Amino acid sequence: QIFQPLHTLRSAEKELLPGFHQFEWQPALKNVSSSWNVGIIDGLSGWMSFVDDVPAETIARRFRYDVALVSALKDLEEDIMEGLRERGLDDSTCTSGFTVVVKESCDGMGDVSEKHGSGPAVPEKAVRFSFTIMSISVQADCEGDAVTIFQEPKPNSELSCRPLCLTFVDESDHETLTAILGPVVAERKAMLNSRLILSVGGLLRSFRFFFRGTGYDEKMVREMEGLEASGSTYVCTLCDSTRAEASENMVLHSITRSHGENLERYEIWRTNPFSESAEELRDRVKGVSAKPFIETQPTLD
Repeated sequence: QIFQPLHTLRSAEKELLPGFHQFEWQPALKNVSSSWNVGIIDGLSGWMSFVDDVPAETIARRFRYDVALVSALKDLEEDIMEGLRERGLDDSTCTSGFTVVVKESCDGMGDVSEKHGSGPAVPEKAVRFSFTIMSISVQADCEGDAVTIFQEPKPNSELSCRPLCLTFVDESDHETLTAILGPVVAERKAMLNSRLILSVGGLLRSFRFFFRGTGYDEKMVREMEGLEASGSTYVCTLCDSTRAEASENMVLHSITRSHGENLERYEIWRTNPFSESAEELRDRVKGVSAKPFIETQPTLD
């Protein structure tokens, strides 16, 4: 072991550092570097163009999304192996077919300004984007149903929630939030069409990821989907009800909104193709007044 070339020892040394986990994506992620030993990066890293051609003046730090997910899976390595044993599955044959469900959360952290002291002048509000690994399942053979081998026991606990991005910004600042979380969304989108190859329990295994945006409160959903704020006539984030309609009918609501539809409505709002008055236009787009940038899943957590 001792008499090995220096680069081999360096590699072995890196493997022992916390957070340095070698992994691969098949196929490779689009528009994401293949480098896997990535630490904390600038929050605007990966942003191709400025919002409204003005750089976002803010401080943001984040992990690259895939690196953070790998780290989270390696933290759960023992739980995964224990889950396979409990289910009577042979870990040497279970090398593919793993599915990971990730819950995303994002919220403002309120006023974080420094009351005393002489620190740098920063915006007074902060936002945190984080995720929780909710469950891991595996399809042992082609015919059988997927078997859950890990379920987060405290899915709403602070302890299971992993911060991905921290930034000084007001959660109502739609443009800056878009600039900071835009690259995160691009990475998430890239991961949906690829499989992660990662060593767990001494064997390379392949994982697919599904993302559920159920950790956003109403204010954040409105911000991310480009809807008017909570004082709007259009009261619901899932359908087109107005306050008057909702007060008359509390029962017959259906989920009618979709991210794609919100994008289409924003384009109508932006271009006003029918040359309508502001009021008519607002009624047509049902309260969509900014470009939506994160697809929020209309589900209950």
